Amino acid sequence: MADSSMQINALIVDATDPERLAAFWSELLGRPVVGRTGPYVWLRRENELVLGFQRTGEPKSGKNRMHFDVTSPDPAAEQRRIETLGGRRLEQYADGGFLVMADPEGNEFCVIPEGPFELDDEGRANYLS
Repeated sequence: MADSSMQINALIVDATDPERLAAFWSELLGRPVVGRTGPYVWLRRENELVLGFQRTGEPKSGKNRMHFDVTSPDPAAEQRRIETLGGRRLEQYADGGFLVMADPEGNEFCVIPEGPFELDDEGRANYLS
């Protein structure tokens, strides 16, 4: 494989209301909003990666082609916090898999445990102790 000087610098999420979506993710991840430029709202850069929200004219439609996985020592407690912040659980995903949630604009993300786990062929988690 050839060496490349390219790196992922930012993850950008399209949003009809970037301020609201940035506030949700800011609270969820503990990353403050640090800037606004044109149609963008930016969260604090961490681990050399910045998360931004770009105003778009169209609402989300269909399933995300890319999503975030966030870790938590207690996904069930995190579900309650996410719902309090305006997110929701997506019930159409099978039990036994990861906890699949959606942010206030419907963008899917998974809450996964911090500990080790394995996956079966269907993507269901087997948590190891």
